[in-house]
Amino acid sequence: MFHLFKRGQTGAKPEDIVELAPDNIPEHIAIIMDGNGRWARKRGLPRIAGHHAGMKAVKRATIAADEIGVKVLTLYAFSTENWKRPREEVDFLMKLPQEFLALELQELIDKNVQVRMTGWKEGLPGHTLEAVETAIERTKRNTGLILNFALNYGSRHEIVNAVREIAEDVRSGKLREEDICESLISGRLLTQSLPDPDLIIRTSGEIRISNFLLWQMAYSELWFTDIYWPEFTESHLVQAVGEYQRRARRYGGL
Repeated sequence: MFHLFKRGQTGAKPEDIVELAPDNIPEHIAIIMDGNGRWARKRGLPRIAGHHAGMKAVKRATIAADEIGVKVLTLYAFSTENWKRPREEVDFLMKLPQEFLALELQELIDKNVQVRMTGWKEGLPGHTLEAVETAIERTKRNTGLILNFALNYGSRHEIVNAVREIAEDVRSGKLREEDICESLISGRLLTQSLPDPDLIIRTSGEIRISNFLLWQMAYSELWFTDIYWPEFTESHLVQAVGEYQRRARRYGGL
């Protein structure tokens, strides 16, 4: 066991200490980063200020995940539905990957982090795509934590595309109907090279999945917190993993 307690707290009380078993760390954690706008509104700030503050939480979560031995961290950065938001907010959100990676890419490289993207490149502004592709290229040989940004991603669209591909292969004779199975479908998803998430976290108090990794999360453990994303710290990630370790994952069995 290793002992972790709330950051910035000296003389931690017993109830503040979280013990994590190093042999039961979730391999893949996925986070729905929610609450930036409400965090900003609570402080009398524009919504974009909340999104900017959320970048710091991205760094904290990445470092914490890496430190405790997580292999994959997927962050829901922008959904296919987020294009419906006001143009000013969308434009700002599309600048965040460029800003974040400009500030943090060298440290990610130094920490052996590999950057990936799950989502559709079509429709992304050139500056956003260039920043992400540069980070992917410069970290592709890294062998540590995979930091996977779900960007312009929607799970239903992903599943529909997979079904269309399979249907076309059946029509053309490349596949038989009896060949269709769970592993075949998983292999046609955008996350085909990643393990399914063991733990999904959502911040801000909302208790829903919002079209995120619907197929992949079939047996994921879910952890919800009232904390807004800009307030999310290393200790919150540790608490989530601690709760994960207290649960029994039976996958439908006894």
